[in-house]
Order: sequence, then C-alpha cells, then structure tokens
Amino acid sequence: MAALSRAAVALAVPVAAWQALVLVLAPPRYVLPAPAEVLAAAWRQPQYLAHHTLVTLSEIAAGFAAGAGVGVAVAFGLAALPRLGALVWPLVLVAQALPVFVAAPVLVLWFGFGMASKVAMTTLIIFFPVASAFADGLRRTDRDLVEAAQLARASHWRTLVDIRLPLALPSLVSGLRVAAPLAPLGAVIGEWVGASAGLGFVMVQANARMQTDTVFAAMAILAVLALSLRAAVDRLAPRLAPWARER
Repeated sequence: MAALSRAAVALAVPVAAWQALVLVLAPPRYVLPAPAEVLAAAWRQPQYLAHHTLVTLSEIAAGFAAGAGVGVAVAFGLAALPRLGALVWPLVLVAQALPVFVAAPVLVLWFGFGMASKVAMTTLIIFFPVASAFADGLRRTDRDLVEAAQLARASHWRTLVDIRLPLALPSLVSGLRVAAPLAPLGAVIGEWVGASAGLGFVMVQANARMQTDTVFAAMAILAVLALSLRAAVDRLAPRLAPWARER
C-alpha cells in the first residue's frame, strides 16, 4: 500500500502541474491537451488502443528477452575467452555508438515492416546495458577469491562458473533494471520508421491528423508499460540474486 501511495503522489504532482499549465496558458488543444482530454481520447477508443498496445507489448517482451539473452551470452563468452573479448568488445562499443535512428531504417530494410524489425531494434537497445553490466560484474570479482581458487587448482572454467558467475549476478540485475525502461523505446522507434500496428504507429497517425490527445494517450500507455517492465525486473531480482537483496 505504501508503494501504491507513493506512486499515486508521484503521478498526481506532474498531472496537477500539467493541468495548471493548461489553465494558465490556454494553449490550443492540438498543441497541449488537458489531462481530461487525453483521458477522454483513451476512453473513446479502448479497443483500438488495446489492440495496438498488445502489438507493442509483444514486441517489447520478445525484444527484452532476446536482448537480455544475447547480452548475457556475449558477456559470459567474452569472460570465458578473454583474448577474444579484447578483440570483440571494441566492436560492440562501436556498434553502440551509432544512433538508434540510424539503425532503425536498416533493420526495417533487412527484416521488413512486421514484428521482426521491432524485436531486432529492441534487442539492439537492450543488449548493451545488460552485456556491459554483466561483463563488468564478471571482471570485478574479488582478486583474492580468484587466487584462492587457483591455489586449489580450480580451472579457469570452474572459477568462472562457481565463483565469478554467482558474484556477478547482482551486476546483471542492475543491467536489467537499466535496460527495462529502454525496451519500449526500441519498439516505438521501429514502429515510427515503418509499421502497420503498434503504439508508435498510433502516434504517427494521430500526429499527422493533429490528434494530440491520442498521441498523449499512447505516450501514457507506453509509460505504464515501461514502469510495469521495471517492476517485473524488480520482482525477479531477489530470485536471480537472493544474496544481494536490498535492505
């Protein structure tokens, strides 16, 4: 209940400020609709928004799972093969330096206008924070523990699996927490570039028709999806790394 109360207060403050801004400045509705108008726009077309929300949610879920899986696999692989990691990691950094808006049209060209290109875009965005955080956790294992394992004649693989991997799981959780709010961004950018469904498609269509209240309604749904995904990761964290629970 306390968490819900805090969330309600955190939501009420910006909404009240938004309403006050509309009352004071009285902008045209197509520039800045009032909160009640945004709510009315969502109320008028629940099935339409629900359909496109499910499309975007599917893209987010698939992209988040794929991005997290690839990020974990790459980080673990580079830790298992450190010489290969020294060669591959700079390439990963260069790939992440490219703006996502540059990659989006190429992914649509490669994978088409369907769901695959949006999942690929989300995967690309999720991959780096997960891989970076997990690789950092694997790299920062207490040197004394590694040396003790070596004295016990543990192989590089056994040291990695039995010592470095469990101790790096809290870092992986941190990476997942950072990545979770970014997942909707990947799906929506892909939908902006080219799509026939999804909340990004709704926003593009509504913006072209100057239906700003619908644009804001889609944005609000995206915010809920991002917060829900972050909450799901927070609930998963104690199971993934129970020895690193926050106090």
